[in-house]
Amino acid sequence: MTDLDAFRQQTRAWLEENCPQSMRAPMTSDGDQCWGGRGFQFQSEDQKLWLQRMAAKGWTAPDWPVEYGGGGLSSAEHKVLREELARLRARPALSSFGVWMIGPAILKFGSEELKRQHLPPIVRGEIRWCQGYSEPGAGSDLAGLQTKAEDQGDHFIVNGQKIWTSYADKADWMFCLVRTNTEAKKQLGISLVLFDMTTPGVTTRPIKLISGSSPFCETFLDNVRVEKSQVVGEINAGWTIAKYLLTHEREMIGGMGRTAAGQKTLPEFAAEHIGLDNGKLSDGFLRSDVTRWDLDAKAFELTAERVVDEAKSGQGVGAASAMLKYYGTELNKRRQELMIALAGSDAMVWEGAAWKEGQLPRSWLRSKGNSIEGGTSEVQLNVIARNILGLQ
Repeated sequence: MTDLDAFRQQTRAWLEENCPQSMRAPMTSDGDQCWGGRGFQFQSEDQKLWLQRMAAKGWTAPDWPVEYGGGGLSSAEHKVLREELARLRARPALSSFGVWMIGPAILKFGSEELKRQHLPPIVRGEIRWCQGYSEPGAGSDLAGLQTKAEDQGDHFIVNGQKIWTSYADKADWMFCLVRTNTEAKKQLGISLVLFDMTTPGVTTRPIKLISGSSPFCETFLDNVRVEKSQVVGEINAGWTIAKYLLTHEREMIGGMGRTAAGQKTLPEFAAEHIGLDNGKLSDGFLRSDVTRWDLDAKAFELTAERVVDEAKSGQGVGAASAMLKYYGTELNKRRQELMIALAGSDAMVWEGAAWKEGQLPRSWLRSKGNSIEGGTSEVQLNVIARNILGLQ
C-alpha cells in the first residue's frame, strides 16, 4: 500500500465518521450553503458541526500551510480529499471568498502579520469577505478605478464607490483596490487594502437583479480610515496582486460549470423530472441534449483538474483561468437552460413552497450574469486568443 492509498483509507474513514448524514443530501436552496462570518445564521446544528469539524482538520483550506490553519495537504492528497468528498456527496463545509480569492493573495504577497491575523479566521469560517474591485466608471477597465486613498502617515483615508460588490451587506471585511498615486500611470498607482465593514464611513445598498434576489451591492466609502498595516504587498504595487487575485476569481466562477459536491447531477435531475424508459431517459431529444452536456461537463472537469495540477506544480493558473471562466459559465448557462426544459411548465413558477420559491427560474436568470461578472465572455475570448493561442 502506498502512502497515498493509506491517506485515502484514513480520509474515507474520517469522513464517514464525521460528516453528518444531513450534510450528505443535495443542497436545495441558497440557505444550504454555509458562508460563515460573524453574522451567519446556521440552518442546523449539523451544518455548524460540519464546518467546525472540517475547520479543525484544516480541510476548509486543505492545501494551505498548517501554521495558518490549513490542512497542509499535497496536491495529490488534496485531490484524494475532493474525490472522497464527492463519493460521499458531502456538501461543502464552507463557501468563502476568503478561501477562494483573498486568502491565496495574502499567502503569496501578504506580510507575516497579515497572514497570522487573517488566514486562521478564514479557515475557521469566522470572517466573511467581499471584493471591492468594480466601480460605476471602471468595470472592464479595472485599472481606471477612481476610489482614492489619501496618505495620512500611519493610515489612509479612503473615499469612493464600488459596485457589484457581492454580498457586501453580509460581509465582515472587504479587500479593496484603491488609488494611492494619482500621478503615476494608472496601473502603477493602485494598492490593495483590507478593512472591516463596520469601519465608520462604510455603507452598502443592495441591487435587485432580474432574478428577484440581491446578491450584489453598491458600497460607499466616505472618509474610511484604513491602517497601512492592512496593505497587501507594497503600496502602489496592487495591480500585480489584483491580476493574480483575478485568476482565482475566474477559476472560482468557472467552477459553476462543474457539478459541486452535494449537488444533483443533470442526468439525475432529468430522470426525476421526465422519468426513465427501460433505463433510459424517456424523451429522446432531451436525452441527447443531456448526454451531450454531460460529456462536455466531464471534459471540462478533467481540464480543470489538469490546470489545478499544473498550478500546484508551480506553473500557476495564468491565462488558463480565462479559459475555465469562459467555458464554465457557458456550461452553467446550458445546464440551466436544460433544467428549465426538463422541468417544463413547473420551471416557470415564481413563488410557492412546492416550487422552492421559484428556485429554477431564478437560477436560470442568475446564470446570465455569470458570463459578465469577473470579466465578460468576450473579454475572456480575447485573453484566450492572445495569451493561449498566440493570435494577434
